[in-house]
Amino acid sequence: MVAKRKILIQLDSDADPSVFDRVVAIDAGADEVFSYGGVKPETIRDKVHGAIFTRGPKDLAHTAFFIGGSNVGVGEKLLAEVQRHMLPQFGLRVSVLLDASGANTTAAAAVRSAARHLDLAQARALVLGGTGPVGQRVALLLAQHGAEVRVASRQLERAAHVVQLVQDKAPAGRLEPAAIDGPDDLSAALEGRTLVFAAGAAGVILLPKSARLACKTLRVAVDLNAVPPLGIEGVDVTDKGVDRDGVLGYGALGVGDLKMKIHRAAVARLFESNDQVLDAEQIYALAEAF
Repeated sequence: MVAKRKILIQLDSDADPSVFDRVVAIDAGADEVFSYGGVKPETIRDKVHGAIFTRGPKDLAHTAFFIGGSNVGVGEKLLAEVQRHMLPQFGLRVSVLLDASGANTTAAAAVRSAARHLDLAQARALVLGGTGPVGQRVALLLAQHGAEVRVASRQLERAAHVVQLVQDKAPAGRLEPAAIDGPDDLSAALEGRTLVFAAGAAGVILLPKSARLACKTLRVAVDLNAVPPLGIEGVDVTDKGVDRDGVLGYGALGVGDLKMKIHRAAVARLFESNDQVLDAEQIYALAEAF
C-alpha cells in the first residue's frame, strides 16, 4: 500500500502566507503545503475538521498544522483553537507546531548556542528587549533550565508583566524585571551577569561596547538583531562563538544557521506521530540534539 503524502497545513495570521515557511516545510520533508493567510481563531474549526476527518486515525500522522504569521499573540490563540477542535478521544487529531514570527525556533537556537559554553542552571542572564516575542521565549527557556533571569525593558511595568507571564509557565523560575533608560540603568542591570541576549527592535544598540567591556563577569553575548546598527556593539552579525574581548559572541546570522536546522527538524518531527504539540519547550528539546 502506498504511503499517504505528508501534508502540512500552514495557518498564517498575515494576509500573505510566509514564503519562507513554505520553503522550509518542503525542505523538511512535507510533500504538500496548504497555505492559508489572514487566518483568525473563528475560522479554525472547519480547517481542523477538514484535517482530522479525511484520513483514518492510522494515517493522521501524515497530516499536520504549522502556525505562523508575524503576530505571536494571534499565533498562540490559533494554537489553542486548533487544539480545541480536535477529537483525541476518538484518535482524531494531528500534530501542530507554533513558530509565529520564528520566535520559538529563534529563541531555541539562541539559548542552545549559549548552553554550549555555560551551564544554564548556573547562568545569570540579562535579556535586553525581553518584552518582545523572542525575548519572552528566551527568558522562558532560560528559566525552565534553572538560570537566574533578569528581563529588561525601558518600562519597569512591561518587564514586570513579562516576568509574571514567564513565572506562570515556569513556577520554579528565578526571574526579576529591570528598567533600562540610560547608561547607569544598563550598568546596574549588567552587574554580575554571565550571559546577555539582545532581542530588541532592529537597528537599536542595546549593549554598547563600553558597557560590555565594563561587565567583567560576562562570558557569552548573543545578538539576535541582523539590521545595522547591531544590538550588541562589537559582535559581528556572522559571529558564532567568536572571542570578542574575552566574551564569546554570537550574531544573528551565527545563530540563524542553527535556527534553520531546528526549524526543519521541528517540521519533520510533526510527521512522526499525530499527537504532538510543539511550542517553545518542545522545540528546545529538539535543539539539544544539535
